[in-house]
Amino acid sequence: MAQRPVFIVALRAPYSLIYRLNFTFNSGFSKAQKQKNIAALHEEFGKTVPGKEGKKITEISSKSTDPETVKLSAFKLMKYVPSLGKSVPVECVYQAGKVFAKGGPYTDLLEASPKDAKRDERLKTSGRMTGFMFEGEEFPLEPESIFYDWLYCNALLENPEVSDYILDYDAFTDIEFNPDKGIACQARSCAIYVSLHRMGLTDKIKDFAEFKKLFEH
Repeated sequence: MAQRPVFIVALRAPYSLIYRLNFTFNSGFSKAQKQKNIAALHEEFGKTVPGKEGKKITEISSKSTDPETVKLSAFKLMKYVPSLGKSVPVECVYQAGKVFAKGGPYTDLLEASPKDAKRDERLKTSGRMTGFMFEGEEFPLEPESIFYDWLYCNALLENPEVSDYILDYDAFTDIEFNPDKGIACQARSCAIYVSLHRMGLTDKIKDFAEFKKLFEH
């Protein structure tokens, strides 16, 4: 057995309800095995989550069986970086924005592949994290995941051709995300985005201060 979270659209702060579900785990690292786990997690959602009737669920990751939500993986979804004059994967912007007690931000990671950016050794050897930086602006570590959610939601705003696809969904998963080991989760960010869209609050996404204020109620 394994446990993974499902993030459900919620029309109040923090704009996503989290259910941790146990499901039969298929071991192995192949894409096929990951997709079996996605199917098992979604099946469990259909069985156990209160009010799940009529709720549509989808996977947000490169392991998804839906090619449209594969595009929403942080390795593929693009975020515009003004100083570069181009867009790069959200994952690269996130990793390049980390600031540590002994170094960072490592902005060269903006030009790296998402996989290389995530695995860069400096992210492990620079001491404790103290915050984030993007385009010369500083961002806090708290509330937890706020910087990542802001980045990801802005990327969704910038790419309506892919973000519009998820507006009819009510619940999101990322089979690779384990909340006991990480904080940033693209499935949570999608739930937040859809929630804000349904509430007519997407105009609050662009400015970080306005976005952060939404979570202070």
